Amino acid sequence: MRTPFGTRPTTRWTVRLRLTLLYGGLVLGTGALLLGVTYVLMNHVLPVVQVKPPARPDLRGAITPPALPIPDLQNKPEQQRAEDMRQFLTAAALALVLMTFMSAGLGWAVAGRVLRPLRMIIKTARGITARNLHQRLDARGPDDEIKDLADTIDGLLDRLQSAFEAQRAFVANASHELRTPLTFERSLLEITLADPGASAQDLRAVCERLLAGNQSQERVIEALLTLARSQRGLDQLHDLDVAKAVTTALNSAREQAAARGLRLETQLDVACTSGDPTLVERLAVNLLDNAVRHNTSRGGWVRIRTGLDAGRPTLCVSNSGPTIPADQVDSLFEPFRRLATVRTGQEDGSGLGLSIVAAIAAAHNARLDAHALPEGGLRVRISFQPA
Repeated sequence: MRTPFGTRPTTRWTVRLRLTLLYGGLVLGTGALLLGVTYVLMNHVLPVVQVKPPARPDLRGAITPPALPIPDLQNKPEQQRAEDMRQFLTAAALALVLMTFMSAGLGWAVAGRVLRPLRMIIKTARGITARNLHQRLDARGPDDEIKDLADTIDGLLDRLQSAFEAQRAFVANASHELRTPLTFERSLLEITLADPGASAQDLRAVCERLLAGNQSQERVIEALLTLARSQRGLDQLHDLDVAKAVTTALNSAREQAAARGLRLETQLDVACTSGDPTLVERLAVNLLDNAVRHNTSRGGWVRIRTGLDAGRPTLCVSNSGPTIPADQVDSLFEPFRRLATVRTGQEDGSGLGLSIVAAIAAAHNARLDAHALPEGGLRVRISFQPA
């Protein structure tokens, strides 16, 4: 292992090494305990046989042989027992040391085999970058903790891949939305300046068109900032009433609805939740703007309802309009997606309204349900968390 100059290499305490030391330590500890118990039992339980010397015979009147040394049979059993216990202890200690080294070796081999899938996961995960996010660990083997870890990492990679793809698509669509009007404005200026006979009235008309285009771009940029803020999450939570946010949004929607000949039907009951009042108001504004803007038939209607639904504060906006294919409803909540239109940046909006609604709902942990109505139009219901 390479180390900076002047520093000593340090041992890396890997899981395999720690498991090996753990196996060896357990065998050493339990073996020492077993040896101690066995030694105590043998030393105190086994009986000691006392051997008494034979009585001297009565040899009166007999010829007395020369005196011979008589062995000390009284202390011999104690000495023999002590010697036996010492030899037993020595042999058992040697066996314990040998078993400890054998268990450490076996532990090293077993730990290496058990951790082999984990090393493969680490190797594969290190090779995954932003360019090959489609690659997965795809761990095989028994359904254990290591496979659960691999499946969790695969799920994380799935979410990262979706986020990266959505980010790339978002950047591409945003670039298109901003580049198209800029190209148009530049062409308009070049044509006007190339005309030497352009009058003050012509120049004024060009300036008015450029100003309208600038306002449209400003709305797109503001929508992008709102979308980014919503996707970042909420910094603080405040108690709010969804009905009050909808009431504020209705003030600007009534004029547009009247201009299009639409009928607004409202039922605003108290629906208290916690969140960002500004974002919730923007959510209501975007829902109403979408319901009015895409309500093409005169005499159509827009229904707004707030209240409690199954104990959850709910906002429901329904509108008449063109028939929407059921398989295209979810795509309407993606950035810069419009139904059967081309991204031109004209009166059909910036294509960010419903995506901002989805982002704000997600930031508030709200449940968003959207359904295409059989007679045409769309119904969007957002259920917030109770306050």
